[in-house]
Amino acid sequence: MPLSKRIIPCLDVREGVVVKGVCFRDLRKVGDPPTLAVEYQNQGADEIVFLDVKATIAGQRTLHEAVRKTAETLFIPLTVGGGIRSFKDVRDTLKAGADKTSINTAAVQNPALITECADAFGSQCVVLALDAKRKGDSWEVYSHSGTTPTGLDAVDWAKDACERGAGEILLTSIDADGTKAGYDIELTRSVVRAVNVPVIASGGCGTIDHIVEVLTKGEADAALAASIFHYGEHTVADVKRVLESKGVQIRKDVGM
Repeated sequence: MPLSKRIIPCLDVREGVVVKGVCFRDLRKVGDPPTLAVEYQNQGADEIVFLDVKATIAGQRTLHEAVRKTAETLFIPLTVGGGIRSFKDVRDTLKAGADKTSINTAAVQNPALITECADAFGSQCVVLALDAKRKGDSWEVYSHSGTTPTGLDAVDWAKDACERGAGEILLTSIDADGTKAGYDIELTRSVVRAVNVPVIASGGCGTIDHIVEVLTKGEADAALAASIFHYGEHTVADVKRVLESKGVQIRKDVGM
């Protein structure tokens, strides 16, 4: 039996509030992390992703107090990323209540960190956040919240990170992020076929049909979205009902 597809609302957090931007820029405030997390849980979300979008650039630690408050309200998995630069940061984030940690810039700068954390906490706790932008016929990895090109090929880096112990990939198309024009299907499918761990597709969701497309044509294991949930256009339950009607295997939980 195929694994059930997951629907994951994303809380991009800056200075303690949830924000949303376009192509990683022009951030607008949309709400309070714990409140939104509980709302999405009640709608039937399978997991929550919490990203501190300012921490890496500003050199700040992940906001552990906000993580604690959010984790206290949830019984579904919580992934936390942003500003996680060391083994200690990963450990402290897990201690604050995260079930998984997402690392991007630190993994690019020190790939051995992936293995160190996977050995200590288990691969299931280590999520590689891969932000990619099209470059010719391929995609380049960007670090520092999508601001810095690394020269790494996205598919090659995904394979390398998984060999080092990453248990999941959170794949974001910078070109599509916040545009609501749809996920990058080609990028997603290319990474999914190159690795043997679950891939969460991110960036570009504007409609339920976009989610259907990335979970079927894109072959993603999970779809991450923000705008369609934050602005009340659709609930997680709405998405799951449509997926079920189209024969996509989903988890039936709270809110269905």
